[in-house]
Amino acid sequence: MPEPEAGPLLRAVPGWMRKHTPLLGRLLEQLATVRILDCATRLAAQAFLGAVPAVFVMAALAPAWLQDQLISSIRTTLGLQGAALDPVRSVYSATDPTATVSTGWVGVVVTLLSATACSRALQKTCERSWHLRKAKARVAAWRWVAWLVVWLIALLFQGPVQTAFGTGRAAGFALAVISGTLLWWWTQHLLLGGRIPWLPLLPGAVLAGVGEQLLSLASRIYMPHAVQRSMEQFGSLGSVFVLLSWLIMLFIVITLAIAVGYVVAHEPLPAGWLRTPVAPSTP
Repeated sequence: MPEPEAGPLLRAVPGWMRKHTPLLGRLLEQLATVRILDCATRLAAQAFLGAVPAVFVMAALAPAWLQDQLISSIRTTLGLQGAALDPVRSVYSATDPTATVSTGWVGVVVTLLSATACSRALQKTCERSWHLRKAKARVAAWRWVAWLVVWLIALLFQGPVQTAFGTGRAAGFALAVISGTLLWWWTQHLLLGGRIPWLPLLPGAVLAGVGEQLLSLASRIYMPHAVQRSMEQFGSLGSVFVLLSWLIMLFIVITLAIAVGYVVAHEPLPAGWLRTPVAPSTP
């Protein structure tokens, strides 16, 4: 796969910056090559159209206690409360058991297959960040489904994790960072098809785990007011706009983490510790 054109941002990096502040220059070149906003917007759109409906379809077929667990996780992750959670609750309260049975597992399978578009978009982001060729579909297909299933399970248990199973918010933050780091570490290795060893993927995973939880903390302050204000202006449709904006912010954080992780892993000192393979080309 030829390297994507970096565009005007890369050409705007001054020569003196590359010479006197090489790390900053490499970071800017990497960000310009990966096209952070483009990747994040594509990921958010795929998650909104595929992965989010998969969450609701799976939960609609689940027992009541599992539905309550998902609502708790959404409340904890997004900081939603009160009327802001009503659109989520209404999805389950409006579920007709007869319709659920008739839809059955065929609908679940179709929804999951559609949701793999998010997995494919994330794989492209990882490959672009690590400057690798696109993996063959027959090799990567099962990885798309595996990532989606693990992601759905991880989302389900975000509520207990972020409170450290009742221990407290501070311990919950630490536990959520660790679990998020492990999840994004595994994600990169899985979607890159094992073409990059585990250790060089660690900086990006740590950045993603920390960034994700900082966003979650900010969401608890911002999201309740944003959802309430949007619902007052646009009705129940307002919550859709806010959710899409939040997904874009989430994937900006994740894309930045993976892209910057590549640069960190190739810096001389970390590269020695992480045994990073020599980059095939400079971004």
